[in-house]
Amino acid sequence: MNTPKLFAETLAQVRLPSVFNPYVECCELHDRRDGPRVRKRNLIRFLEAAVDARVDTLWIARDLGYRGGRRTGIPLTDEVHLGRAAAMLGGISLDRATSGPPVAERTAAIIWTVLARINQPAMLWNVFPFHPYEGANPLSNRCHTRQEREATWPLLLALISMLKPRRIVAIGRDASIALNSLSIPVETVRHPSYGGQAEFIAGINAIYGLPAIVEPTVLELPFDGDCVAPKAKHS
Repeated sequence: MNTPKLFAETLAQVRLPSVFNPYVECCELHDRRDGPRVRKRNLIRFLEAAVDARVDTLWIARDLGYRGGRRTGIPLTDEVHLGRAAAMLGGISLDRATSGPPVAERTAAIIWTVLARINQPAMLWNVFPFHPYEGANPLSNRCHTRQEREATWPLLLALISMLKPRRIVAIGRDASIALNSLSIPVETVRHPSYGGQAEFIAGINAIYGLPAIVEPTVLELPFDGDCVAPKAKHS
């Protein structure tokens, strides 16, 4: 797993119950026929560009949401912001894997608004790299379990070994707790969902030494919340 291609191939081999692996599974409702192949190719290109650019900061959240990385293959990135993700790493090519109008995700909108203000590249990832869902409803979100995290933990360690980041930004309490055993410095910010947008922005500003925004812009997007309130216990 020491190259982006081998890493993505290893990701695509993982299958877990009530978990959607976007790098091998096809969504019957929204995907194009080659959706999994497109997402895996997107991830390889994103990783290759991050390695080539020697990106030294890794932003890590909890797990994929069904409106964002599940559809694009790029964590914390919805279809509306695929172009920004491509531009951040030198104008690489990232493609849609789904049909119909592009779908927006509130968390991704905030993440990419802040990344644009920072104007520094960051590698984006999740503690659990797939989309866990509730029971028979693949378009719902839940917290991953401890067992699921342990099953995929070697993938996170392989990513860190490949990128050799100088620091990690944990997005949210769940991610922070999961990452507390790493030897790399981990700085925690509030997750921007569920009313945490202003605190998230303030936390990123502090980490990057940016001036505070007195009245952070609240992003209003034309859809309801991008997360289904988790029913499972936090791992």
